[in-house]
Amino acid sequence: MAKNVVVVGTQWGDEGKGKIVDWLTDHASGVVRFQGGHNAGHTLVVGDKVYKLNLVPSGIVRDGITCYIGNGVVLDIHHLLSEIEQLEAGGLQVASRLKISPGCPLVLPYHIAVDRAREAAKCADKRIGTTGKGIGPTFEDKVARRALRVYDLFYPERFAEKLKENLEYHNFVLTQYLKADPVDYETVLAQALADAEKIKPMVADVSAELNAAYKAGCNMLFEGAQGTLLDIDHGTYPFVTSSNCVAGQAAAGAGIGPGMLNYILGITKAYCTRVGGGPFPCELDIETEGTPGYQMSQVGREFGTVTGRKRRCGWFDMPALKRSIQINGITGLCITKLDVLDGLKELKICTGYRLNGEVVDLLPMGADDVAGCEPVFETMPGWSESTVGVKSHAALPAAAQAYLARIEALCEVPIDIVSTGPERDETILRRHPFA
Repeated sequence: MAKNVVVVGTQWGDEGKGKIVDWLTDHASGVVRFQGGHNAGHTLVVGDKVYKLNLVPSGIVRDGITCYIGNGVVLDIHHLLSEIEQLEAGGLQVASRLKISPGCPLVLPYHIAVDRAREAAKCADKRIGTTGKGIGPTFEDKVARRALRVYDLFYPERFAEKLKENLEYHNFVLTQYLKADPVDYETVLAQALADAEKIKPMVADVSAELNAAYKAGCNMLFEGAQGTLLDIDHGTYPFVTSSNCVAGQAAAGAGIGPGMLNYILGITKAYCTRVGGGPFPCELDIETEGTPGYQMSQVGREFGTVTGRKRRCGWFDMPALKRSIQINGITGLCITKLDVLDGLKELKICTGYRLNGEVVDLLPMGADDVAGCEPVFETMPGWSESTVGVKSHAALPAAAQAYLARIEALCEVPIDIVSTGPERDETILRRHPFA
């Protein structure tokens, strides 16, 4: 009988989902992206090769795996073709194994122009910290029912007419409101239609294929991007991404029923990080050498895959994790980057927040209340031994085992996997999601 596993981030993204998706793919027939766009960045280390992915699902580095981009993904075709070219230059077969939903909304140059002009026009403390890749404006067009989708590309006259209408609107916003340069219609049209011919062989009815695969007994892996606390509905709004990052979106964003989502794996760093603006209750100083935050930043190589920006770092945030568990219906956890904490004399876990004179144990909704949260910490001893590459739970230092056990006890969800390094085999398995 088929079993589908959904992998989601439980923090603010960058939890190490790519490695875990790649590691789990040996039990799957296919890997599916179901939300977000090329604002996501997954880094995979396989032997001496490092792969940086934005749109192509992480399963692509395994031979024989079919990869799917579902209708919930906004698609910059020009970027996708460039990504495919780079991966194929590195020896991977991509185009023949990639299937793209015709329902994906298109990210076009005017979306990028609006995104960047809008951020540039804001005061520094009001900036969301977007990647400037046009993701938000594309989702806005989707909800406003003016988005161009992949299927429109194959009807050039219809595409040209819709594009002209959209560009008139967006150029008005760019020039009159944002005081930026307009985007040229003919350039956008020519590029889009040229890219359409290249992508046409990859377009397929992803929803139908996934439903057929499930009936045929094939396991599928659904790969989330960003993290739960960046979800447009449940995150620290407005400092969020423009899509739903939660497990439930795997159904809507791939075209399957929610009953086909059999196991939800929540990826959680052994500490917390965040890129861009927005409140971060457990944030630490990452600039002062010798501090825990500095170690997390440097040893963890906490730099954004997409933008290269430094990630903000902080102690483990249990109220945030509990909120993510609640929203996603997490079956089991995977703790990543445990090895980054090696050598710290003591560790802290935030067990609650003081907010408006009360102690709460769940992350509040919205950025304003989260910004008012003062963390309540519990301190635990650290460990001096190395955990890098450890492959069994019993081989971990006693203090590391106690740290994981405390996380389990507080969140009441089992830790099924622990990652102790970037390589595939640097992984501790306690219970397999596909078992």
